Amino acid sequence: MASAAEAVEELTRLYRELPPRPAVEEVEAAEAVLASADAEEAARLDEVAREEASASASSSAAAPGRADGELLAVLREARRNAVRLRALQQRKEAAYVVELERRFKVFDDLIQRASRVVSSSSDAAEAGGGTTGDGYVGVGADSVDLEMELRKKEAAVAAAAAVAEMERGSKGLAALGLESKPISSLRRDVSAGTDMEKLSLIQVASLIESSAKKGITELSLRGKLVDQIEWLPVSLGKLQDVTELDLSENRIMALPSTIGSLRYLTKLDLHSNQLINLPDAFGELSNLIDLDLHANQLKSLPSSFGNLTSLANLDLSSNMLKALPDCLGKLANLRRLIVETNELEELPYTIGSCTSLVELRLDFNQLKALPEAIGKLEKLEILTLHYNRIKGLPTTVGSLSRLRELDVSFNEVEVIPENICFATSLVKLNLSRNFADLRALPKSIGNLEMLEELDISSNQIRVLPDSFRCLSRLRVFHADETPLEFPPREVVKLGAQAVVKYMNDLNAARGTNQKKTDRGSFWTWLFSLFGCCEKNQEVGLPV
Repeated sequence: MASAAEAVEELTRLYRELPPRPAVEEVEAAEAVLASADAEEAARLDEVAREEASASASSSAAAPGRADGELLAVLREARRNAVRLRALQQRKEAAYVVELERRFKVFDDLIQRASRVVSSSSDAAEAGGGTTGDGYVGVGADSVDLEMELRKKEAAVAAAAAVAEMERGSKGLAALGLESKPISSLRRDVSAGTDMEKLSLIQVASLIESSAKKGITELSLRGKLVDQIEWLPVSLGKLQDVTELDLSENRIMALPSTIGSLRYLTKLDLHSNQLINLPDAFGELSNLIDLDLHANQLKSLPSSFGNLTSLANLDLSSNMLKALPDCLGKLANLRRLIVETNELEELPYTIGSCTSLVELRLDFNQLKALPEAIGKLEKLEILTLHYNRIKGLPTTVGSLSRLRELDVSFNEVEVIPENICFATSLVKLNLSRNFADLRALPKSIGNLEMLEELDISSNQIRVLPDSFRCLSRLRVFHADETPLEFPPREVVKLGAQAVVKYMNDLNAARGTNQKKTDRGSFWTWLFSLFGCCEKNQEVGLPV
């Protein structure tokens, strides 16, 4: 029996030397990572294959030489191998967790077997009233037999205690740890928002599992993912209670289609990543109100984007968009649209259906014109078109009765339509740096009685219209590098109101001179009339 006790002691020692056992949610996270890694690897290999097919089709006409063809073949194989290596790196940690759990299950089976052996041995000793292994009853035996019987019982008790300790699995309940660092404590730090080192993919997946089970409604992973993480596990879809999710300032290139399961999501921040496209399931986020996608590498938006009918704030700036989809017109609740620093050449006509728009920023694009439908945006207050290739504004701009700020600087504008002066709520108007193209302001610019800031710098305007004198609220006026003659440069340097006063005085002076001219003309006409009568009398003609 001493050998049995030694065996149990050895089992206990081996169990105690095992690494910490992963928690249930961490095993689930690892399995999700492995599934995602497989799907991502397949998608990347398909993408490489498509690129190769496209390159082969375009280069077939060029008929590359044998050496060039061999180099291309090497490059293609290198690309595929790079995809596989990245996938292997992503699987590494998750595979360790899954294998660790598998080994622990083997130990569980072995411990159960040991427990059954010790328990049956202990029960037999108690039932036999001290019976020896040979069936001899210890009652009335000599002291040697009695001592051996006591040792058997002690060994059985010790073995049972050891097995009980193993079955309790105090170490098995410890959270996952790699290199003796438990991830469970790390997860608590993440949820508390404390400063910490960046998370690996398996740690992110584990955090998702934990957050989903706790029903967390707000989760921020801003800048917390290691640089090697280019995609998120499919388990992201388990965060069905989350209303605010921040994944910004990482290096994410793709989102899983399961993101469409986050039906209660109202705010999603994905700025400063490397997203190339969005999954079609993105359109299922029907409760989304705030969406920040700026500073990515988006070239297009999915057709399902129009299903985001609750969207109020959308930032698409600093991407690679050449066009916006027609389905944008379905976003009837959209109030703020930022599409600065893209490659837009035109806006869809359906933009006129975004009737809730208050702010529209289109700076730093390749726009040549605005659609007439822009005039339907009756709630629009801010419209910026800085640094495009626009030659003229649509006449419907006069319908923007709530427009407070208009910036068409750094364009090729030749004429500002007269009916812009119906936009009487304008407070800030920037027409600067249209260089040789813009030569005059609208004659009725004085109707913009609310105007406070006006910039006409670097244009070819030489004379301000007479109605300029009516801009009584103007406090900022810039005309640098503009060859103004009326008013002269000396007056412009004195400030906006000095210019308004000059134009007012100039108009008054013109009026006085005009009256004098009119009076002189009357007397000249009268005198000429009398002279004509006298001459007629001399020749006998009727007066």
